[in-house]
Amino acid sequence: MFFKKYGDILVGIFFMALSAVMMAMAAMLPKSKVMDVGPEFMPMCIGAVTFALAAALLVLSLKNHKLHLAQLAAESIPDCDHKRVLISTILILVYVFVLQPVGFILATLIYLPLQMLVLAPDSERGKKQIVQLLIVDVLFTAAVFFLFRYGFKIILPAGIFTINL
Repeated sequence: MFFKKYGDILVGIFFMALSAVMMAMAAMLPKSKVMDVGPEFMPMCIGAVTFALAAALLVLSLKNHKLHLAQLAAESIPDCDHKRVLISTILILVYVFVLQPVGFILATLIYLPLQMLVLAPDSERGKKQIVQLLIVDVLFTAAVFFLFRYGFKIILPAGIFTINL
């Protein structure tokens, strides 16, 4: 019950601290002598965005804390779906371990629809929704690949396929 009452506040504080540590460690990375954008750029961006979002979560949680307590007292919160959490964890671990040997594109094209199906409500698992998930999967994978390849000039793991785009 403690985490249900104070969970958002604790999560906000945790992610603010984690992002601050991440930004401090990113600042210690050596500067690039070749490009203006060095290895610290992405961790700094991710850390700054995470810090801002965690701060917003903390402020909103503190602001709406009394309202949240009233909602908790009025309604019953369903228990965690442990099966989906376990499957999601396994999918993430498999994705991380196969990313390098298989490659970003193939691993992501397989991982994303599976993860989206696990997280989708039971009522949202029809043929139409699966087609939509596959379209989102292909578009997202292509967008991330091209953003990293041409926007950030970072080559993602090619794996078993060599892609010269």
